Amino acid sequence: MTPYHDSMGAQILSGKEAAAALLEELKPKIQQLDPKLVIVQVGDDPGSETYIKQKLKTCSEVGMRTQHKHLPTETTREELLKTIRELNDDSSVTGFIVQLPLPPHLQHCMPEVQVSIHPDKDVDGFGPYNLGSTFLSAGQERIPPATPAGIITLLEFHKIPIEGKHAVVVGRSNTAGKPLAVMLLNRHATVTICHSRTKNLAELTRQADLLFVAVGTPKLITKDIVKPGAVVIDIGVNHTPEGIKGDVDFEAVKEIASAITPVPGGVGPMTVASLLRNVVKACDGKIHH
Repeated sequence: MTPYHDSMGAQILSGKEAAAALLEELKPKIQQLDPKLVIVQVGDDPGSETYIKQKLKTCSEVGMRTQHKHLPTETTREELLKTIRELNDDSSVTGFIVQLPLPPHLQHCMPEVQVSIHPDKDVDGFGPYNLGSTFLSAGQERIPPATPAGIITLLEFHKIPIEGKHAVVVGRSNTAGKPLAVMLLNRHATVTICHSRTKNLAELTRQADLLFVAVGTPKLITKDIVKPGAVVIDIGVNHTPEGIKGDVDFEAVKEIASAITPVPGGVGPMTVASLLRNVVKACDGKIHH
C-alpha cells in the first residue's frame, strides 16, 4: 500500500482502502460460516436510510445474508422489545442491530433496548456486557463497538502508532467517544476526553498527537487549534447544504496535520466493515461467557 499524500503533505487516511482489506479478509469466513445480520429500523430517519443502504450493499458484496426489518414510526416500546426478544430467540439470526436514532417517543428506551439484546447477538457492541469486556483489556474486546474498533483498525492499516502517544478525544458518546477512549487506553495511549462542558478546549486539542473528533458540529476543529504534525481522525457526519461534512475543517487542517481522514470516505467505511467483522466473530463460536 502506498500512502496517499495531499500536495500540502498530509497523508490522507483512506477508510475505503482499509475497509476493503478487512472485508477481503472476512470473505472466506463468511463463506464458511454463512452468518446472518438483521437490521431493525424504526421510522424513516433520512440519515438511517443512507447508513442502512450502505450496510446492505456491503453485506451483498461479501455474500453475507441480511434482513432489513423496517418497523413503522408509531411502533411502541412493547412492540420493539417483543421484536428484540424474537430475534434473540431466532437461531437463524447470528446478530442484529437496532439502527439509531429511534423516533423521539422511543429515545428514552435506549438503555432498555441495549440491555435487552442478547450479548452474543449484540453486534453493534453497545450492550453493557460487551462494553464491559472492552473495558478490561485489548485481549478481552469481545464484540467492541463498531466505530471505535474500525478506527483502531484504520490506524493499524496505515501503520500509525498509538502506544505512548497523547490521544485527545473530543466527544463522550456511548457509541464513539467513550469506548474509543477505553480502546486507546488498552493500547497504551495517554488519553484526554473533552466534551461540551470542557473549558479551554483549544488548549487541550493543541496537545494532541492523535486527535479524534466525534461531536456533530461542522468545522468545529480549525487549523489554529491543531498541533502541527498531529494525526486527525474525523468521526463527525454532518448533513449540510454542501453535502456531508465532518467536524474538522479538512482543507485548512490538512495543511498542518501529518495525517487526516476525509469525510466521507474515512471512518464511515470502517464502521460498516467492523460491524461485519463483529457478525463473523459472533458466528465463529469465539465468544464465551
